[in-house]
Amino acid sequence: QVQLVESGGGSVQAGGSVRLSCAASGYAGSRVCMGWFRQDRGKEREAVATIYIADSSTYYADSVKGRFTISRDNSKKIANYLQMNSLKPEDTAVYYCASTRWCDRVSSAESSYHYWGQGTQVTVSS
Repeated sequence: QVQLVESGGGSVQAGGSVRLSCAASGYAGSRVCMGWFRQDRGKEREAVATIYIADSSTYYADSVKGRFTISRDNSKKIANYLQMNSLKPEDTAVYYCASTRWCDRVSSAESSYHYWGQGTQVTVSS
C-alpha cells in the first residue's frame, strides 16, 4: 500500500519562500510520477508542478514557472520537495502531494494520480 507523507507549508508574506516535502513508501521501482496540486476555496484543483522520478523530468504550470522548483529528494527512494519562492497572495491554497501507480513520462494530468497526501495549507499575505 502506497502512503504519502507531506511536510512544510504555513504562512508567509508576499515575496517570501516556503518548501514542501513529500515522501512515498510502498513502491518497488522508480517509474513513478509525483506532483503537487493545489486548491483554493471555490476553485478547481490544479497541477502546480510534477516530476518523473526515474529521470527527474519536470512540468510546471505557467503561473509558477521561474518561481517554483520541484526536485527529487535523493535521500529517499521516492520523494520530492517543492521550493516555492517569490510567493504571491494568489498562491494561497491547500497543496496536495500526489503520486501515480506507474508512469513512463512526466504527467500533469490529475487523472493519472492515484495516491494523495492529506494536504497542507500555504497562506501568502500581502
